[in-house]
Amino acid sequence: MSVELYSPVLSDALVILGAAGIVIPVFARFRITPIIGFIFVGLLVGPYGLGRLVPTFPWLFHFTITDPQGLGPFAEFGIILLLFSIGLELSFNRLWAMRKQVFGVGSLELIVCGGALAAILYAVGQPPSGALGLGLALAMSSTALVLRIADTRTPVGRAALAMLLFEDIALIPIIFLLGALAPAAAGAGDGLDNLLHTLWLGLLVIVGLLLFGRFLLPNLFAQAARTKSPEVFLAASLLVVIVAALATAGAGLSPIVGALIAGLLIAETEYHGEVEAIIAPFQGLALGIFLITIGMGIDLWMVWEQLGAILLATAGVVLLKAVVTGLLLRMMGARSGTATETGILMSSPSETTLIVLTAALSAQLISRETAQFWQTVTALGLMVTPLLALAGKRLARQVDVASAAAPPADLEERHAIIVGFGRVGRLVADMLVTHRQPYVAVDSDADLIADGLRQGYKVAFGDAAQASALMRLGAENATAVILTMDEPIAAQRLVRKLRSQLPDLPIIARARDASHAAELYRAGATHAVPETLESSLQLSEAVLVDLGVAMGPVIASIHEKRDELRAQIMEEGNLVEKPKLKSSSLSERTA
Repeated sequence: MSVELYSPVLSDALVILGAAGIVIPVFARFRITPIIGFIFVGLLVGPYGLGRLVPTFPWLFHFTITDPQGLGPFAEFGIILLLFSIGLELSFNRLWAMRKQVFGVGSLELIVCGGALAAILYAVGQPPSGALGLGLALAMSSTALVLRIADTRTPVGRAALAMLLFEDIALIPIIFLLGALAPAAAGAGDGLDNLLHTLWLGLLVIVGLLLFGRFLLPNLFAQAARTKSPEVFLAASLLVVIVAALATAGAGLSPIVGALIAGLLIAETEYHGEVEAIIAPFQGLALGIFLITIGMGIDLWMVWEQLGAILLATAGVVLLKAVVTGLLLRMMGARSGTATETGILMSSPSETTLIVLTAALSAQLISRETAQFWQTVTALGLMVTPLLALAGKRLARQVDVASAAAPPADLEERHAIIVGFGRVGRLVADMLVTHRQPYVAVDSDADLIADGLRQGYKVAFGDAAQASALMRLGAENATAVILTMDEPIAAQRLVRKLRSQLPDLPIIARARDASHAAELYRAGATHAVPETLESSLQLSEAVLVDLGVAMGPVIASIHEKRDELRAQIMEEGNLVEKPKLKSSSLSERTA
């Protein structure tokens, strides 16, 4: 059996697999997001890159995409799998809890951004219907990129997800609206009827999918699981995704709506973890193909000829959307840092922008040259989305730090102060919250402060090495100061300063070992807890028991070793009694 050497299918497959297996690891080696890597590959191997040189250098045929249109279905499948995986991470209860964000912030973001962009485009000469179509198109944000970048469990991710869900829901009504505004549809009166028919049919399909998921889906995956065959389980998973996507597409809705519903249905079953793991490789490759198609759509010659206008248009869209989205989130009660990061993350156009632009062009609302210009702006915006995400994260940290420079407004008069907000400080804060003890944490690491604020902790930015920073947080009325910092010398100095200014203040300090604990006691600590000693004793106890040593002698030896360490700390720290290295049990306290 012979194989045609110049097969377009094999050539395109070679380029795609080469991008996934060679280019992306190179980008990862330099800590560049693979999103930019895939777009760059599309730019390089597309018809406007090396593809231009194929007539002159035929051997470049093997390094270019020969059939860009043929990749369209695979690219769309990548978006479908992305929405499916997002559905797996959600649940109907969580989605219901987000309804106010979806139809509140989500609708406001689309309406205000779309209206503002349409007004500006109308002012620069676009006709009203064309300006409206362009404004709604550019107001869309990238589901494929934003949800890949943002963690939907964080405030930023939840806000972005709510707005993206509303945009996906609004996509079909927008396309029908543009069709109704078409010159050929003027006076026909069919636009509204078609829209209502699609909505009713889509509602019936969604109800059917919900019933299928409730009664048939568990049995389907149970049968697949009984075969103990990964291939059968994978086939069942892909079957559910494709059927749900085709069902909603057949009803006139977007196929990604069906994919999201399929993910939500499987998330309610006990098989969601296995499905998520088995789908992940296909999702990553299909999304990579989508990003390659975005890069292939950038015509470098046209970009060069209209470079100033394209850069100005891209910057204008990004700036307007970032400001409007950030202000809306701030008005809805989001933190300044969360609003800043989400606004910048959502500021670039979307892959659905290309869909709406195509619909506006088909409806003769915009010219072909206008559509091509804004398609280039959209591709450029998608390409810089990862960079915008990084810029937004850094700017949000600065905003959070600036807002955290002052103590929290709701800080109680008497509270504990946690110095250092790493893993130990965060655990101490969690325990204080569990027992309803007021606290404030202070750290000089801007990233830790920003993360703490986003997760709802009471934290403030400050240099804890300066005792004045703790005084600003109310150390004179504090119930206790807990030092969790892993800096022995700085901890000893801070304990000495605090003890000299506040003789009665309880100071509990983290120590590295027995010698460091003794130093802290000499400096004036009320309690010093050696972090390595107790874990070492517990590890020794577990090893001895697993080796078959009787429990009684093991416990006795552990107590003996603990007493030795207490005596060492007492001697080195010049204490009048042995310190407690472990809290007494209930039986010991009542004995």
